Amino acid sequence: MSKLGKIARRSFLVGSVAIAGGVAFGYYSYRKPAKNPLLDDLTKGEAALTPYVKIDANGITLITPRADSGQGAYSVQAALIAEELDVALDQVNVDPGPPSPAYYNTALASEAVPFQSTDDSRMANSARGVMDAMAKFMGLQITGGSTTVPDGYVKLRVAGAVARETLKAAAAARAGVAVADLKTERGAVLLPDGTQIAYADLAVEAAETALVEDVPLRDPSTWRIIGKSQKRLDMIAKSTGTQLYGIDFEMDGMVHATVRTNPRQGGAMIGFDASIAEGMRGVKKIVQIAGGVAVVADNTWRAIQAANAIEIDWDAAPYPLEQEQHWEALSASFNDDQIDSRNRDDGDVEAALHGAELVEAEYRAPYLAHAPLEPVSSTVKVEENRVDIWTGTQIPRFVQTNVAKITGVDFDNVHVHVLMMGGSFGHRLEDDVVRQATEIAMQMPGRPVKLTLSREEDMLHDYPRQIAMARGRGSVRNGHVEALDLGIAMPSVIRSQMGRQGLPAPGPDLQIVAGAWDQPMQIPNYRVTGYAAPELAPISSWRAVGASTNGFFHDVFLDELIHAAGADPVEERLRLMTHDPSRKAIEAVAEMSGWGTDLAENKGRGVAFCLSFGVPVAEMIEVTNTEDGIRIDKVWVAAEVGRVVDPINFENLIQGGVVWALGHAMNCEITYADGVAEQDNYYAFEGMRIWQTPEIIVRGLENAGDRIRGIGEPMVPPAAAALSNAIFAATGQRIREMPMNKHIDFV
Repeated sequence: MSKLGKIARRSFLVGSVAIAGGVAFGYYSYRKPAKNPLLDDLTKGEAALTPYVKIDANGITLITPRADSGQGAYSVQAALIAEELDVALDQVNVDPGPPSPAYYNTALASEAVPFQSTDDSRMANSARGVMDAMAKFMGLQITGGSTTVPDGYVKLRVAGAVARETLKAAAAARAGVAVADLKTERGAVLLPDGTQIAYADLAVEAAETALVEDVPLRDPSTWRIIGKSQKRLDMIAKSTGTQLYGIDFEMDGMVHATVRTNPRQGGAMIGFDASIAEGMRGVKKIVQIAGGVAVVADNTWRAIQAANAIEIDWDAAPYPLEQEQHWEALSASFNDDQIDSRNRDDGDVEAALHGAELVEAEYRAPYLAHAPLEPVSSTVKVEENRVDIWTGTQIPRFVQTNVAKITGVDFDNVHVHVLMMGGSFGHRLEDDVVRQATEIAMQMPGRPVKLTLSREEDMLHDYPRQIAMARGRGSVRNGHVEALDLGIAMPSVIRSQMGRQGLPAPGPDLQIVAGAWDQPMQIPNYRVTGYAAPELAPISSWRAVGASTNGFFHDVFLDELIHAAGADPVEERLRLMTHDPSRKAIEAVAEMSGWGTDLAENKGRGVAFCLSFGVPVAEMIEVTNTEDGIRIDKVWVAAEVGRVVDPINFENLIQGGVVWALGHAMNCEITYADGVAEQDNYYAFEGMRIWQTPEIIVRGLENAGDRIRGIGEPMVPPAAAALSNAIFAATGQRIREMPMNKHIDFV
């Protein structure tokens, strides 16, 4: 049997096991509501109306379990609940809540099955149902994949509606009137005579009232919050510098720590000499941890200074030492034995290419650090039968599980307190800093230990975005694209990431081809092959994951084919498009930018499209070729998400994502020398400068009906491609490698 046949059979068997275990034998458990975790710690006078609404005499608390790293996740979740609960956002408090299976992510399934997001077939939806069942059984409380809005769009509104109707039932019982005669407004139940009973005053009775669960959701025409521009809940705190993040956390009795571990990730520590550090001011303790050493001191600065004074002998890296060896490993992966997937194989590519004038190209995308502004930190307090963790994390239940294993404390006695994060971009899908803080805290029982990494330690031990390479072959006929054959080689992000959690990653890794195989286009001969490169440097999810590289590879190669055909870049993309919302995104960005109008000399426009995370995004970039280099003048973006919950936050997320994507495409890479990342701070990993930032015009489209999607990541994949295509239009130079500053200057 061929390698590809084995993969297909393995995928079928994995799916069959999932169906047998998750649906046929577990349907009742799947449909059964999860236990409300808020009921465990209720005090007298408190009511937990669903896992998302808690009311007491002091007011209303909305539980917002998807982590906030600056993208406004707390605000948007609160808005969805508040819409149906009939409260204003200035009347509520928000809390991320405890880790719980009740908060499993219902939207992750769409990215975990080998079906295009536009595929509504019975088989595709059945597969999504199976994956959702598995996510529920596993209690996968994860923030990622641009799923916060699609995950909460219905269930959070339902939670608000159930709480509202239950409060009305409690008020009806108190007042002796029919529920049908009651209304609600701004956190109060209105009696027929005009009397208002605040929700907080009904907490005791509501706690003893059966939940009213059969509640229809309100018509969008009545919405007060959703679809309207909102003032984010954290706006004042962030504007005044009073917002507290994980790195700001303080508590009585706290000591401060930092660590140094092998900069060759996964390599061991052979030995160390801490004699100088032990005598330095403020140092309380120096302890060994897995792979390195930790310093505990009376403040973070002194801990870092002492850690830097320790002489350490590091072992070699368990991956190729030099950057060129990483590229060589990718290049060698383009062979049949390393095929991981071929989900797109339309027509007869080999026949179409035979005898045709070939268009061929190779593309490269480097490792990239996450580099959030706030370095990772965690505070851990270990007691005999209890552990408390305060940290910013996107995976609180994984944290809970891993700390329980390290300490031997019962899982239910490990308490994770999720804090606001100053950026993530996927960085806080890892939990190394929590594990390290736990190791240190176990050696100082009863003392809260706050571990903070230096910027250099953080970047050197980041798990970067995957390195990737693509090779394209194609042909054109009669002014149209006839064949597109794209091979993509990269190490598996999912296997690397899940391996650190001790979990298997069976079957092909869809991220190797995400943003390429699943494009809604009808090219007569169309093939996308994913090649699994061997494990190199350890990698992790980076904003848009596989699509962050593949959107560049696929669309730039498509642009090269369109140019070879002599076709119009917009018209040919529209001709190839088979998905109406995607077509509308391209049409919108063409109209916004005035595509087809004459440009001044030395100017060029480039269009790009990518459907990722279920979101069609089209981008147009206009550049000027100056004497000193390329200037990016304007960017137009059109994105289809089904429903824009908050127009201002939507616009801000897209603008920030475009700046993020372009800055990295222009300037950034992580390279290895002697197994160590050569870029360990911002001066060596320079994003877009403020004077380089273009005007960015955004349009949110709502043509997809109830197919609600998120926008945290999908604007990233087309940005680099649109820039490369614009540079070609202005200069005739085709840029096929990132960072682009290796080949062209920017001003």
